[in-house]
Amino acid sequence: MINAVGRDIPEEILKLTGKEPFMGVHHFDGSVYKKDGPVTKCVINSEGSKLVDSIHDCLVKCGIRDGMTLGFHHHFREGDYVVNMVMEEIHNMGIKDIIICASSLGKAHDKLVDYIEDGTITGIQSSGVRGKIGRAISEGKLKGLAIMRSHGGRVRAIETGEVRIDIAFVGAPTCDDYGNCRGIGGKSDCGVLSYSMVDADFADKVVAITDCLVPFPNFPAHISMTKVDYVVVVDEIGNPDKIATGAAKPTTDMRKLMMADYCTNFVVNTPYFKDGFSYQTGVGGASIASTISLAKIMKERNVRMRFGVGGLTKPMCDLLENGQVDALLDTQDFDLDAVESVMNPKHFRISAGEYADPFNKGAVVNKLDFVILAALEVDVNFNCNVVVGSDGMITGAQGGHPDTAAGAKCTIVITPLLQGRIPAVCTDVTTVTTPGESIDVVITDYGIAVNPRRQDLIRCMKDVDLPFKTIEELRDIAYSITGEPERVQFDDKVVGIIESRDGTVMDVVRRIREFQFTGE
Repeated sequence: MINAVGRDIPEEILKLTGKEPFMGVHHFDGSVYKKDGPVTKCVINSEGSKLVDSIHDCLVKCGIRDGMTLGFHHHFREGDYVVNMVMEEIHNMGIKDIIICASSLGKAHDKLVDYIEDGTITGIQSSGVRGKIGRAISEGKLKGLAIMRSHGGRVRAIETGEVRIDIAFVGAPTCDDYGNCRGIGGKSDCGVLSYSMVDADFADKVVAITDCLVPFPNFPAHISMTKVDYVVVVDEIGNPDKIATGAAKPTTDMRKLMMADYCTNFVVNTPYFKDGFSYQTGVGGASIASTISLAKIMKERNVRMRFGVGGLTKPMCDLLENGQVDALLDTQDFDLDAVESVMNPKHFRISAGEYADPFNKGAVVNKLDFVILAALEVDVNFNCNVVVGSDGMITGAQGGHPDTAAGAKCTIVITPLLQGRIPAVCTDVTTVTTPGESIDVVITDYGIAVNPRRQDLIRCMKDVDLPFKTIEELRDIAYSITGEPERVQFDDKVVGIIESRDGTVMDVVRRIREFQFTGE
């Protein structure tokens, strides 16, 4: 069945998942549903402690069994230890057919490939995966489907009951013996616990894993004792120094700095750049640099930002310290400066649901004026791919990309025209993760393309001195340099699906043909 972005979704996948093909960003506007709820144990009186001696004992008390779905969060990014330590114990207990429902998985979790291969893990639901897990899925080693959801889409799936988490694990930098969790105050601070809030609200069992037990009450709690069943103390839950790894680093690349300047000049010439505007950037080097260059113009023109949102980095937190923004709304901290900034009374923690859930009564992303994003690929219809590399390997994550793109008044994607020798602007992306109807502007080092849907933006840029081109012209420049690349060859086996944030199927991910790995 052909969906709204022109992707052919196999009928057997729709039957298997019970899902519909993607019908457009606004297809479910005005729909109603009843929220799901967890199984809850009433505690009328107790000894006043939920401490358990080990992860093993917690699993036994939670009734671990084959086929369960387990929830995890990724606030420690490449420094996370919690997923591996829990899954190692589950493996040692001989439990099979586990589905992991994580806010994201990365290279820190490469060890999970062993558990995929031996059947301990048979399903993965995540905003994306990096490292060896992505390769394993792309090779077809996962028994079940990998389901890739945006951050808002994950909340939607859990709240509607589409996903029932049996046991959720919260890596808590500090926790008391009754389960009040905070993202700060310990030796392994990650700042916020936003992604695990929905797990704590809807999972049947919730286990807090901490390496810093503090006296009761650990208030104000980021996750309340009313949600937590058990607390276990371990030596280390993560390495905060590895939070700022991979994409979450500033750049000194002159090409990326040039694109950042293009972005800033575009932003300040739109009607949305005025006192009280709102703003979010992704964590690509050019996106981070655009915040720094925008701050200078804000100061020159005496323009204040009303709020900044999302995964936060030092440049956004500097705006708060310098009095250039009224408030920061935080779902994830991408560096230690952002972790430290959460102590500022105008730096607010929000849940992933408040941030981006499309099935609630209003998410923060809908109040955004600008969002600055990155992409692996953009095609001539402005569709974006942020999950599957041009070689067919799953290598990235949706994160909040589709959520913010749908909500913001002006969605800007920054990408170099060439990723190595691979065109980033192409005729058709390998996999659609964010639909072109949500993308307004594409900025490359060779020029800027404005989506023809946005004639208002085209008109306001009429006299602006920037290198404007059509998206087709950018594609043609890329192909003139590298030649039109050969399409990666897939076989018929579907190894994963890309969900739209509303739960419909945006695209499918197929297994790469065997010769890609055998050299035949």
